[in-house]
Amino acid sequence: MSRIRAAVLGSPIEHSLSPVLHRAAYRELGLDEWSYDRFEIDEAALPGFIDGMGPEWAGLSLTMPLKRAIIPLLDGISDTAAAVEAVNTVVLTEDGRRTGDNTDIPGIVAALRERGVEKVETAAILGAGATASSALAALARVCTGEVTVYVRSEIRAAEMRQWGERLGVAVRTADWSDAAEALTAPLVIATTPARATDALAPSVPAGAATLFDVLYDPWPTALAAAWSRRGGTLLGGLDLLVHQAVLQVEQMTGCAAGPLAAMRAAGEAALRARH
Repeated sequence: MSRIRAAVLGSPIEHSLSPVLHRAAYRELGLDEWSYDRFEIDEAALPGFIDGMGPEWAGLSLTMPLKRAIIPLLDGISDTAAAVEAVNTVVLTEDGRRTGDNTDIPGIVAALRERGVEKVETAAILGAGATASSALAALARVCTGEVTVYVRSEIRAAEMRQWGERLGVAVRTADWSDAAEALTAPLVIATTPARATDALAPSVPAGAATLFDVLYDPWPTALAAAWSRRGGTLLGGLDLLVHQAVLQVEQMTGCAAGPLAAMRAAGEAALRARH
């Protein structure tokens, strides 16, 4: 039987753009027999879903809350996934093995490289939620000096310092009340929920450098819009989503290069249609 099925799992999942991106890739690559679906799966339902997968399955994308819950169900994970204890990609090999990877981290790096950001001396992260550890792991490859993380609680601050030690990144934590000072950094990664950074928009400086805001809906955020008006380099959540999905397509299908332009165009069209 041909191994032609793939899907994204998570809860909630109805908002996911992954089917749009992966199906666009299959069309561009001529993979007419491939399908990509989405399934509402929580942590309790995950083991049963995994056990029920047949040989027609090639891979899975995982979103919250499954990125850590999937790990015990796999035969192995990559060093990248192990570094942040999070798997967003599962590839099923022909011998039946299930291997996990994290494409969010190299996706962030690839998106920055596309905009000409190869190395920075310092950086700032706004927030300390689920995406912040992946952002920090990406900065381990991009930032040569200190990363300042702006958080709302000492518990989160301690967690980010621990992640820094684990990832080999010099991390300084600061209170969220001082977050406006982050906007002068050469690279700012905003990992916060919608509207959390709105109050920072008036503080964007002239000559702003690079902002990577991981949200894509709603877009632009108030902070992103202000950044653009100030002439800074701006990346959004769709940049991350597309770049990490390109890597997923390559791993699942075995194609040497995922069709970035076609996938981005499909994602942009889908977001326009939502609004």
